[in-house]
Parts: sequence; C-alpha cells; structure tokens
Amino acid sequence: MSEAELVLRSTRVVTPEGTRAASIAVTGEKITAVLPYDAPVPAGARLEDVGDHVVLPGLVDTHVHVNDPGRTEWEGFWTATRAAAAGGITTLVDMPLNSIPPTTTVENLRTKREVAADKAHIDVGFWGGALPDNVKDLRPLHESGVFGFKAFLSPSGVDEFPHLDQEQLARSLAEIAAFDGLLIVHAEDPHHLAAAPQQGGPKYSHFLASRPRDAEDTAIAGLLAQAKRLGARVHVLHLSSSDALPMIAEARAEGVRVTVETCPHYLTLTAEEVPDGASEFKCCPPIREAANQDLLWQALVDGTIDCVVTDHSPSTADLKTDDFATAWGGIAGLQLSLPAMWTKARERGLGLEDIVRWMSANTARQVGLDGRKGAIAAGHDADFAVLAPDETFTVDPAALQHRNRVTAYAGKTLYGVVKSTWLRGRRVVADGAFTEPKGQLLDRA
Repeated sequence: MSEAELVLRSTRVVTPEGTRAASIAVTGEKITAVLPYDAPVPAGARLEDVGDHVVLPGLVDTHVHVNDPGRTEWEGFWTATRAAAAGGITTLVDMPLNSIPPTTTVENLRTKREVAADKAHIDVGFWGGALPDNVKDLRPLHESGVFGFKAFLSPSGVDEFPHLDQEQLARSLAEIAAFDGLLIVHAEDPHHLAAAPQQGGPKYSHFLASRPRDAEDTAIAGLLAQAKRLGARVHVLHLSSSDALPMIAEARAEGVRVTVETCPHYLTLTAEEVPDGASEFKCCPPIREAANQDLLWQALVDGTIDCVVTDHSPSTADLKTDDFATAWGGIAGLQLSLPAMWTKARERGLGLEDIVRWMSANTARQVGLDGRKGAIAAGHDADFAVLAPDETFTVDPAALQHRNRVTAYAGKTLYGVVKSTWLRGRRVVADGAFTEPKGQLLDRA
C-alpha cells in the first residue's frame, strides 16, 4: 500500500471472497492490495471514492464480431471498443469472421492486429478460424497467440468462412488437440436445418421453426463424441437449446473437456415478445421460448453453462429487413449486456457476484487470462466497472456507441448504470466521456 499511486474505494467491492467495503490499491497497471475500507491512503496516492456504487472487475467478453477490416461499415475497433467500455467491458476477444480477410492465417492475423493497434479503447485478443482448407495454418496461428479456433458446422452467412463437415471437423480437431488448443463451435447441424420448414417472410414463428432445437442438439452431440474420442478441448458457442443441457452434463461427468456459453439475448428476450418483421431480434441459433429460457438460467446457476457473452454481431441497418429469412442474423449488445443481464438476474433473486462469475471470472478462465483478468485481487490488472445497480435508464438507440444503432433492447428500461470504466489503472470512460485509446493487444499466455 505504501507505494500505491491510486486508491479506489467503495462500500461495495465484488471480490473473489465476496462483496465488501474495501480500498483497492493500484500501482502502475496492477492491483497491489485489496484492503479494509478505512485503510489509510499513503502520501502521494490519489484517492477515488465512489461511495456506494459497486466496483466490479471489468467484464471479459470472449465473443465479439468487430468486422474490422473489410466490413467496417458494420462496426470497427474504434466503435466496438468504445461501446464495450461504456458497458463496463474491459477485455474482448474478436471473432475471426465477418472481417475481410478472416483470421485464418498468420498473415491475416497480422493484418487484423495492425488495424486494431491504435483504435482499441480496451484490451483486445483474437480467435483464429478453422476452415476446410487451413489445417496447416492452425498450429502457426496458435504459436502466434490466438486464443483458440472458431468453426461452424453449418453455413456461417459469409462466403469467405465456409463450415466444416464431420470429416473436416475431425481433421481440424485432431490437429488442435495435438497442441492442446481450444476449438469453439457454432453447433447447428446443416441437415436438420435443410429439413426444417423454410417459409421466409416477416413472421417470427416461421423463422423460429426454421432453426429447430434438434439442429443444435444433433451438432452438439457429434461435437461431444469427437471431443471424447480425441481428448480435445471444445467450447459450445451461444447455446440456445435447453434440450442439449443433459448431454452436456453427462459428457462432462465422463471427462469430456467441454465448456459452454450462452448470451444475454437468450436470457433476457423471449420468442413470445418478438414482433413480426422485427429482425433486430434475429440471431442464429434463435431466441427461443420463455420456458426454454428458464432452463438456461437454471443451467447457469448449477454450472452446466459456464459463461455469458454477447455474440455482438452488428450490421448496417439496411441489412435488417423485415424478412427474417434474408435479414442479417446478429444482435448488437456490447454496451447493454451488463444492465440487461443485471435486470433479469435481480428479478430471479441473483446477485452481482453471479454476474461477475459468468461474465468476467469464467470468461477470463476460458481464454487463460484468469491470472490477469476477471477478479479484483492482488496481481491482477486494475480493470474495473463502477456500477450504480439501482439506477435505471431507458434504452435509446441514439445514445449507443455502436456504429449502427440497431438494438433489440430499444425502449426497454434496464437496471444498472455504468458510471465509469477503468483499464489497467486508468479511467477510460466516465459519464459518457472517453479518453484516447489505451487498449493493448493480447496474446494467449
């Protein structure tokens, strides 16, 4: 404490040991101690007392489509990282597709890093991509610092990122298992999708029928079988089908190394409330019924689902047509994920410690950053979100930092106002005012 440069004080600090009044001592970019609330402030240290606002560890979002370079009219590192910072997120991991080129070779990773370097308002890491023809590139990408590899088991929606069939999945997964990497998978079975009714048009019920639960369930079952056979590490992306939960729990009990995420939109929005023609609600897999949502929450609480991430996947407004079959599928949620989740969690009697576990600690662990991110503890980066949990706001799309201000949350009243966000000991946004970009580009440890 004697060498601290900053002391951040609050009556409510969420630490791994629980929520308590505390003074957080920061030297340089690191937390050096978490001390009693009334610990004396050393000479020369700056005191920031946030009163009764809650100090959380900065959130870690491991599923973000920044789309930069190549589709920067959809988003971009400057706008995505500002939106993230405004929402209390201090680290994101960028998906390898929707940018051009996709992050599927070392050269393409280098291009992505060069574009991001001077635009990141928060810390940024990168996923690589597993394609039918790039098995040879997987180990070099791993050695260049990507956090793992994204694969689709059904068409991705963009031509430059084709999906893997079962034989191609086996080849990629065997290669990744050879260096104990991580494969993260969009799991929908293309044969089940092709067999589902494809009516198109504005009715959400028709779109929901076109992406049935059994497409997810079948793809996840195949992935778990491959992971078990190869001893591989796999991660199920954006789980929406509660029907898959028992097989995931069973596989884990058998020793399969599988983790699972879901998203705020699956936990806070329901199929019953989606208006016809409102493709701002379209995503793949889709938002399902309220009864399904209840089971996802239960799986979060019991640990079958590990973490919650945004799957932020924006587009220009013109691609969000009123035909669910042709509209771009993706929900922009970076800035609103924390208040959306907190609003629903508090309704269910859950606390901010749960939010931190699902959206910071467990996401940091998933990508191997848990010694550095995801906790308010000595030795960790001094990344914080300062939250007024009992204040509310009504979502105004014009107030969002996303490049395209299309949101499924428009008009909703949410609990939890982010007052400030701190990155490695520096306040990067407070009450809507941003500093210049301070983010670092992260490599897998």
